[in-house]
Amino acid sequence: MTAPVTVRFATPEDAATVGALLHDFNTEFESPTPGAAFFGERFAELLRRDDVLVVLADDAGEAVAFAFLTLRPTPYYRGPLAQLEELYVRPALRDEGIGTRVLTAAIDEVRRRGAGEMHINVDEIDHDTRRFYERHGFVNIEPGEDYRMLCYLREL
Repeated sequence: MTAPVTVRFATPEDAATVGALLHDFNTEFESPTPGAAFFGERFAELLRRDDVLVVLADDAGEAVAFAFLTLRPTPYYRGPLAQLEELYVRPALRDEGIGTRVLTAAIDEVRRRGAGEMHINVDEIDHDTRRFYERHGFVNIEPGEDYRMLCYLREL
């Protein structure tokens, strides 16, 4: 019998591991990536910040999933607004509840930190991911409204 997947918070010592996972995520979905080493260097800096949170899932000592969140001030709550920047589970381990465990740990931690709301952006065509987040209480329609919220971006 194998050990169960463990979920924990990343430390700066996990930077290379998190960088490799983000690189794999981008590669799988054919998104541009500067490479695992670059991401590892960035996470070495980011994981030292109080407004950054990374949740890792390990299976027998191998990292198999992560969530990367940032926290920012907002006038709408006394605590921060949480932005779920990325959530990734290795393809062979999807549909086993690992993503749910990672997301739940992230939500619990940002609540503990006083966050009043969590945002995530999802591509409209990514139906499986949208269903995952909707199953966990995320919506793209403000309560009481009949129109969808949209996210706009501009590279600078």
